[in-house]
Amino acid sequence: MIRHLLLSSIAVAALTGAALAADLPSRKAPPVFVPPPIFTWTGVYIGGQIGYQWGTTTPAEFGPGGIFASGLSSYDPSGVVGGAHVGFNYQVSQFVFGLEGDVDGTSYSASSSFLGAAPAAFTNYNSRINAEGSIRGRVGIAWDRALFYATGGVAFADIRTSYASPGTPGVPAPVGAVALPAIPATPPGVDSFSNSRIGWTVGGGIEYAITNNWSVRAEYRYTDFGHLTDSLVATYPGFVVRTHITDNAVRAGFSYKFDWYTPPAPVVAKY
Repeated sequence: MIRHLLLSSIAVAALTGAALAADLPSRKAPPVFVPPPIFTWTGVYIGGQIGYQWGTTTPAEFGPGGIFASGLSSYDPSGVVGGAHVGFNYQVSQFVFGLEGDVDGTSYSASSSFLGAAPAAFTNYNSRINAEGSIRGRVGIAWDRALFYATGGVAFADIRTSYASPGTPGVPAPVGAVALPAIPATPPGVDSFSNSRIGWTVGGGIEYAITNNWSVRAEYRYTDFGHLTDSLVATYPGFVVRTHITDNAVRAGFSYKFDWYTPPAPVVAKY
């Protein structure tokens, strides 16, 4: 009888302990909370751009000794521009400061003709920019994922110019005239030049971050490459042409920003 009572007590104690164990708090680790990444414009980025540019090329002709000969007709080159860029931004509160460099290939070119009676009047002249680039600072104000910025800095370009003359027939001196000499004939000729120019550029734009890494942009810039000087040899020896080249450009582009922000260590709740 006593043995049955002991066995019954042990069974009841075992069942009671199992029930109490089931009610104890679980020791399994809770889910780890990872905060979402905070967006910032700070970081290194790379990207590409494409657009359209137009401008004005103004040549002036000078004769031997630097004497002004004529202001040749200005003309308006235009073309497609596109390439790649790389840069770095640093954001402080709403303000964003950065440095960016870009390189573009272009089809920016135009030709013009000038008809005249003098031997030193050009028949055709052409200018073309094959490649250009810039190194610029950027300053902007950010509203969440939108960045409004101004930019400016140094611009450089490879500018090709050419001049062509079909030649002019000689004019003999009139018979019996003493003060009118003969005008010698000039042969056809072509002068071509490649000029590396450094100028300045300034503009502005808006950039929008689609995600924390990808952004798109639209930008306008004005660029002045200054004056270049071509000394003619084959067309009109002794004459010099000084040309002022400027352009306007609108570009659309995209950028990929490498993560600069590191989220804090996960917060684990303790029980």
